[in-house]
Amino acid sequence: MMRAPIRLGLQIPNFNFPGVSEADLFERLSGIASTAESSGFDTVLVMDHLHQIRGVGPPENWMLEGNTILAALAARTSSVNLSLLVGGVTYRNPALHAKITTTLDVISGGRAIHGIGAAWFEGEHVAYGFDFRSLGERFERLEDHLNIARAMFTEERATYEGKHHSVHEALNNPRPIRGDIPIMIGGSGERKTLRMVAQYADASNFFGDPDRMRHLIGVLEDHCERLGRDPAEITKTRLGTIIIAPTQDEADAKLERLAQATGMDPDRRAAVLTGDPDTVAEKASELLESGVDALIFNSPDAHDLETVQLLGETLGPLCSDVASGRSSVG
Repeated sequence: MMRAPIRLGLQIPNFNFPGVSEADLFERLSGIASTAESSGFDTVLVMDHLHQIRGVGPPENWMLEGNTILAALAARTSSVNLSLLVGGVTYRNPALHAKITTTLDVISGGRAIHGIGAAWFEGEHVAYGFDFRSLGERFERLEDHLNIARAMFTEERATYEGKHHSVHEALNNPRPIRGDIPIMIGGSGERKTLRMVAQYADASNFFGDPDRMRHLIGVLEDHCERLGRDPAEITKTRLGTIIIAPTQDEADAKLERLAQATGMDPDRRAAVLTGDPDTVAEKASELLESGVDALIFNSPDAHDLETVQLLGETLGPLCSDVASGRSSVG
C-alpha cells in the first residue's frame, strides 16, 4: 500500500460553463486543470456519473465519462494527481477498471489514484441498463473490487476468487509506474465503509463539518487498531463546496445566485464554505485542525480561471504547511 499524495484537490463536477460550447469544452477543462496545477492544487478529480446529479444541475446537463477525461487531462498537465471521486463499483468489471486506472497511471507518468465506492445513483443505473443491486450486495462487490484492484496493481499475474468477481492469472502490463496505485474509498459508513478503508485503502473521503470529521476519523482509527493498521498510512480527505471572491460581499452574492439557480436547501447552503481569502483560509484551517490530511473542493465558478488561481494561491500554502508539520512530527 502507498499513502495517497493528496493535500489540496480541485473536483470538477460540472461541465456546463457560460458561453462554452461542446467544441470548446475540453480546452476550457484543460485550462482549469492547468491553472489548478500552477496555483497550488496537487490533485484534479471528476465524478463518475452518467447523468448530472441533483444539487449540481439538472439531469440533462452535460456529463463526460470520468476516466476518459482524466486521461485527456493527463496529457495536458505534468504534476497533478488524477482521480475519480469516486468510481461506481457497479459500472465496470473490477479487473477492467484496474486496467483503466493503470493506463491512466502510465499516460500521466505515475499520477493516477484509484477512487472507488459502492455507487448510489439508482436513476442512472436504470437509464443505462445497469443492475442496481441491494446495498449489501454492492458492498460485497466493493470488497471483491478492492482485492482485485490491489492484486492487479501489484502482482505479475493476479488471482482472486471473490463472491461476485474473480480473476485468474490476469495480466496487467505495462505495470503501474510506482509499482502500485493508491486506492481511495469514498463514503462515511461507519460499520462497512470505514472498515474497508482501514483494511484495504490508502485514502478516505468524507463530508461534513470539523466535529463530523473528528468523529469519523475516530471511527476509522478504531477499525485500524482492531485490524493492526497504522491510521497514519491513510490519507484522510474531506470534500466540500467552496465560493471565494476578493471580498466577503462578492462571495455572499455568488452564493445567493447559486442558491437561487439550484434551489439549494438551507442545510446545504450553510455547508458551502464562503468568503474572502482570509475567511476561507480561516475556515479551511478549522477543517485541517480536525485531523483531515487533505481538502478537496469543488467551486461553482471553476470555469473562471482567476477564481481557480485565487483558490489555489489561498489554500495551497496552508495545506502544504499542515502536511509538512505532520510529516516532521511523524
